Amino acid sequence: MAKTSRSIYVEQINDIPMNEQAIEYVERKGVGHPDSLIDGICEKASVELSKRYLDETGSVLHHNVDKGLIVGGSSSVSFGRGVITRPIEIIIAGRATSEFGGAKIPVEEIALKAARDYLKEHTRFLDLDREVIINSKILSGSADLTQIFNRNSAIPLANDTSFGIGFAPFSETESLALETEHYLNSRDYKSKIPAVGEDIKVMGVKEGGKITLTLAIAFVAKYINSIEEYAHLKETVAADVKNFSKKFTKREVEVLVDTGDSHERMEVYLTKSGLSCEAGDDGEVGRGNRINGLITPFRHMSLEAAAGKNPINHVGKIYNVLAEEIAHDVVKLYPQIKECNVSVVSQIGRSIADPKNLSIKVIMDKNERIDPIQGKVYAIADEMLENIRFLTNEIIAGKFGMF
Repeated sequence: MAKTSRSIYVEQINDIPMNEQAIEYVERKGVGHPDSLIDGICEKASVELSKRYLDETGSVLHHNVDKGLIVGGSSSVSFGRGVITRPIEIIIAGRATSEFGGAKIPVEEIALKAARDYLKEHTRFLDLDREVIINSKILSGSADLTQIFNRNSAIPLANDTSFGIGFAPFSETESLALETEHYLNSRDYKSKIPAVGEDIKVMGVKEGGKITLTLAIAFVAKYINSIEEYAHLKETVAADVKNFSKKFTKREVEVLVDTGDSHERMEVYLTKSGLSCEAGDDGEVGRGNRINGLITPFRHMSLEAAAGKNPINHVGKIYNVLAEEIAHDVVKLYPQIKECNVSVVSQIGRSIADPKNLSIKVIMDKNERIDPIQGKVYAIADEMLENIRFLTNEIIAGKFGMF
């Protein structure tokens, strides 16, 4: 083990890579899941605020709009029809700068428009005027955190003591869970089977040579006229996903769709909008996927709610992105590294380019040692910290997902 002038540690560990372990659970909450929807809305609000701040003042001002809630509505649905009887309520909360150098920034207006724009882009069947109520509870920032944010420094100072986690590469189960949701929510698949709603949850369970995917899919009622059609659609989706899975694994894959249904009792997962939040399923920022798009209980994870946090000095966002980028760069450049796990922790008020500690733990291929490339792995992390402000621009540009 060794370190650079920054507190960066690289070590080889003797462990079994996740892809070779016998048991693994992986969850992916799709774009229409209420936890994902509110993550996306709050992140969109942060991005739009950042852009407006840049336009008005030349810099991104202090904000954290990372507290959000979806309160599910009520609906009445049957084969061939559906109606939302009580609107879905969306609450965006947090802190943001509304005045700077005499200029007024319409924070609430920006956040509300961001929410509507996000819903327009990622849902197909919501009437935003009648079926959704959006409220902003964004207030001025706390004095201490705003002062840290504005403190004159070439490199921003961390506004929290927190940690970020990243790993690479994805296991077969992880890739399959993530890409299955992307596949079912793609434009091509929606064109093929429009009855598949946006609210899709994938749970992958690996048991030795077999992976079971349990899918929860909110089907759209207006496209389905009978229980027979519904059953056929489930069979079609399962077959499509099983065929799709061949791109990611040679393991046996079993696909099960909406296992909570009772076809005999006519109790099935039908919705008006393709979203479970139309009928009582609530959502909250940070309860869903990590920034890599997955929930991975067999991995180290940060429980930080990254969506909506400012991209300048909130390490709860920046360090999770940083850790992911370092891990992926390491395994891409050095294929003899079978798995790379990165952890990085801050101290409030300390330069974000100089974390309290950055740990890189690698699993090497058989008969390989880290020693010959240890310095090069250091350099990847060191250089990324040196240029960490570049991540801010890429976050604002939407390069990184937050869920």
